[in-house]
Amino acid sequence: MTENVTNEEFDLLIRAVREAGATALSYYGNNPRSDTKADGTSVSEADHAANDVLEQQLVTDHQAYGWLSEESEDDLSRLRHTKVWMVDPIDGTRAFLKPAPEWTVSAALVVDGAPEIAAVFNPVKDELFHARRGGGTFLNDTPVTVREPVDLDGACLAASPGLLRSSRWTRPWPNVKAVWVNSIAYRLALVAAGMCDGTISMSGKNDWDIAAADLLVREAGGRMTDHEGREFTYNRESTRQLSVVAAGPALHSALIERTSQATI
Repeated sequence: MTENVTNEEFDLLIRAVREAGATALSYYGNNPRSDTKADGTSVSEADHAANDVLEQQLVTDHQAYGWLSEESEDDLSRLRHTKVWMVDPIDGTRAFLKPAPEWTVSAALVVDGAPEIAAVFNPVKDELFHARRGGGTFLNDTPVTVREPVDLDGACLAASPGLLRSSRWTRPWPNVKAVWVNSIAYRLALVAAGMCDGTISMSGKNDWDIAAADLLVREAGGRMTDHEGREFTYNRESTRQLSVVAAGPALHSALIERTSQATI
């Protein structure tokens, strides 16, 4: 454990994510009420219920923390805090509503702009990915690492097949298998666990989407940046991040060589 966080904080995170996952799972497959937000994304009563669990567990009795969640209004008070919980109560709400088992509860404690502890939980599959800075990445308490080395030709990418066929690329992609997974946090967790070689998303993301999975990938020996190879900093006034590319170091370099030349 790093000096920036305690074992108690890590245990708190794991309990909160598991409890939020159990709450969301109680709605799964039961036609929960849902709406479409102004940005076109879906939100359900399960998102709000899981958000309440996370906030009650992580913040109510721990006032030293800032808070950033997809389902809470961001009043920017988090900028006054060194430590900020960043959560997505259900990442992959569209999959949740289908229902399809490609949604996760994602949470991280960000300290001075970088995630220090993180958890991504798929309740349907009972897969808990977690990491501590300097302590490695684990899937259900078993250490995991990214696949390395991997050639781009023949690689499996957690990405939209249509993305690789779009006109934004300066040259055709080699023989790459693209497999779509709805939750960006889950896609990144699969990369961290070596279940997929890499992932690309050329669309904008928010801090709550990727902060937890960022640490998973890094602690599993991978690299995660935007499509031009820039590292992420979290808890800025704007929560938006430009894009995401993640893989083991060699494959990441090969991906950036292509994505950095693309239009976005």
